[in-house]
Amino acid sequence: MDSGIVKVRTAIVSVFDKAGAADFARALAENGVEILSTGGTAKLLKEKGVKVTDVSQYTGFPELFEGRVKTLHPLIHGGILFRRGNAADEAAAVKAGIKPIDLVAVNLYPLGGEIDVGGPAMIRAAAKNHESVAVVADPADYAAVIGEVKKLGGTTLETRKRLAKKAFALTAAYDAEIARGLSGAGDDYPENLVLSLKKVQGLRYGENPHQTAAFYSKTGLIPGVVQHGGKELSYNNFLDTDTALAIVMEFKEPFAVIVKHANPCGAATGKTLAEAFEKALATDKASAFGGIAAFNRKVDLAAAKAIGELFVEIVAAPGFEKDALEFLAQKKNRRLLDASGYLAGGLAAGLAGGLAGRHEQRLVRSALDGVLIQSPDETNEERAENFKTVTKKKPMKGEMDAALFAWKIAKHVKSNAVVFATPDRTIGIGAGQMSRVDSCRVAVEKAGNAGLDVKGTAMASDAFFPFRDAVDFAAQAGASVIIHPGGSKRDAEVVAAADEHGVAMVFTGVRHFRH
Repeated sequence: MDSGIVKVRTAIVSVFDKAGAADFARALAENGVEILSTGGTAKLLKEKGVKVTDVSQYTGFPELFEGRVKTLHPLIHGGILFRRGNAADEAAAVKAGIKPIDLVAVNLYPLGGEIDVGGPAMIRAAAKNHESVAVVADPADYAAVIGEVKKLGGTTLETRKRLAKKAFALTAAYDAEIARGLSGAGDDYPENLVLSLKKVQGLRYGENPHQTAAFYSKTGLIPGVVQHGGKELSYNNFLDTDTALAIVMEFKEPFAVIVKHANPCGAATGKTLAEAFEKALATDKASAFGGIAAFNRKVDLAAAKAIGELFVEIVAAPGFEKDALEFLAQKKNRRLLDASGYLAGGLAAGLAGGLAGRHEQRLVRSALDGVLIQSPDETNEERAENFKTVTKKKPMKGEMDAALFAWKIAKHVKSNAVVFATPDRTIGIGAGQMSRVDSCRVAVEKAGNAGLDVKGTAMASDAFFPFRDAVDFAAQAGASVIIHPGGSKRDAEVVAAADEHGVAMVFTGVRHFRH
């Protein structure tokens, strides 16, 4: 070793992902490196004209059990693990006839009924002894390693440390996949939970400029989302987009929603996306400024023009018509997210990934230096036959349609949540108040500010009414039907209040708290 540089004399190249492997091995061989290999990799390298020594020839021991045992041999692991410069280790290596192996290029085959043992063992051994051995577990690192070997004859300590860190992360993720596979479908909350996530990108900051942040996902990508134009997504952009995409999945007819601070501030259906957006915007134009617009259809030019000059940070949809994309892209900093893959996957939440979103059909959230795990809120509450009318007055079809619309939106509003709506649009939204009656007041006040009338609307509440005050307020404001879970000790009092006002009331039996 000289200044951290370790000369590469012998390397093992044994990979499942064959992309670039032959060129990598050839470059090593051209720089005087002896190549050891196994199975399919050895066959490929020989076909490509690379001089290769089979591991079984090197060890003098044949492969066993259809290849299950081939590299698990002292000449291999001893060559990787013995400490260079340690007198005792070097003496023991000489006595055993062990030669140094200076580079291990191994990647793992996918879990499909078979668990790789030899591959992870070599990767971990090389990573453990990174002071002397380079481990290349990702083909993306071939070029950098070859660059050093050509220039320096070996690898630098800085590179070996970087590769070792990456290698341990790989084997940890592999072991996590095995553990999840062995857990089975019924083991929803295993004794030990391992989150295996890859960094997609560092973020400029977290919720506030003085906080640091990054985005991770299982695949190392934003699942099913392609960005066109604008800056990288921020921490808050991820959370707002997560909410917006979850909402658009609730509706089959052309639909638009505008989200601000992880709350919908307007939502509507329409004959066209443009009409839906215009109605959604009319709910709360002031709050829409700087928000996120999302659609459940490919955005056409008419919808793009409906957005027009309005400052929205993001437009998210299952694709964009070419002319719509060109029109929206005229705003240089506007991010355009094609979420067609994400929406097609039917994911109800989780764009935020990792500790802020869905992970293996579970929502994961940090709290008190630990994490809380729960299943997603994926109920079929839109099925009216599951609901129960509890008042003397029965809702007419139009009233029930309005109640269903309000109920779908209330599911995605921060608690305490109250939504006033007609069958096709929100009229007023009250979010995140500490008391339910205050959420009612906020919703009615915002409707008034927008020039909208709550008379004849449906009012949805994400949870039951602990007192009749909110029912009195909603009825006096003009709501004709109220939909909520029911289940309070004062349900009888609440129902009686609705009867006094001549308002229909529907119990859903399902609560939708959202914190």
